[in-house]
Formats: sequence, C-alpha cells, structure tokens
Amino acid sequence: MWLSFRYLAMIGFPSSVGSLSNITQRLLQTISFRGLRVQCLRVGNTEIPNDKKLEISLQHVYGIGRSRAHQILCDLSIGNKVTKDLTGVELNSLREEVSRYLTGEDLRRCIKNDIGRLVDIQCYRGIRHSVGLPCRGQRTSTNARTRKGKRVAIPGKKKPTR
Repeated sequence: MWLSFRYLAMIGFPSSVGSLSNITQRLLQTISFRGLRVQCLRVGNTEIPNDKKLEISLQHVYGIGRSRAHQILCDLSIGNKVTKDLTGVELNSLREEVSRYLTGEDLRRCIKNDIGRLVDIQCYRGIRHSVGLPCRGQRTSTNARTRKGKRVAIPGKKKPTR
C-alpha cells in the first residue's frame, strides 16, 4: 500500500509486516487528509461508493451488472450490507472474486478488439459498425437515430408547394 512504515511508526503502530495490511485497511477507512475523508473503496480498479448497499455499489464496476453482483455476494456468502461496514477479510475476498471476472479496461479492450476484427474481415456486422448503422437487424428508414446521429437537412429535398 502507499502508507509507509515511517508514517505508521509516527502514529505509533508497530512495523510488523503481518499486521501492516490490516492496519492500512483500517486507516484507510477512518483517516482524513486535510479535512477530506476517504469516501470510496477500490475494487476491480474502480472506486465504489461507501454509502450504498454492496450489491448496488458493485454495479459501478464496468462489466458487473445486477445478476453478476448478486452471484458474487452469494458465492462469498456476504450479506447485502452497506459497503463501509465491510471487514478487511471480506474486502480482500471480494477483491479476489471480482478479479476472476473480465471487468473494467480489460473488458473494454476485449470488446474493442472484437469489433476491430469484425471490421477487418469486412463481414456484414463489421461493415455496419464502420458505417455507423445498427447491426442487429433494426429498421433504419425511420428510426436508428442513436446510431445515425442528428438529422441533417438536405437542401432542395422539399416537395414544391402548389
């Protein structure tokens, strides 16, 4: 962790390596820096909020939705309690469980590579991705404004008035 032995010795904690991780985790939960209080925990390279239930706060990690968050909590047999009430052991086991899944920047990179592969082989879905049109069979004559962008007026397209 980023807390040094010198800082811990200043506070009065022993500098034994075994108790260092527990001490730093407890300090991180209660320490304040120049009046700023630590408000989040870091799980899966993402800061999750302290004041929400664990099942909801896990959903702030990219790649973890409602069902995956519920599955993680059931596998660890942790109750759905407020995030700041986690103990150090529960927090470590939660981090290990989340690290088993493809989340965060790794998932984004994987999706980007998959789409790039489709574009490179010039299949139907790859062409639709490169042109910026929907690739799952939706109609485009009237809808698909999310993929096509804002409407652009074409001059001279109006019918003449009689």
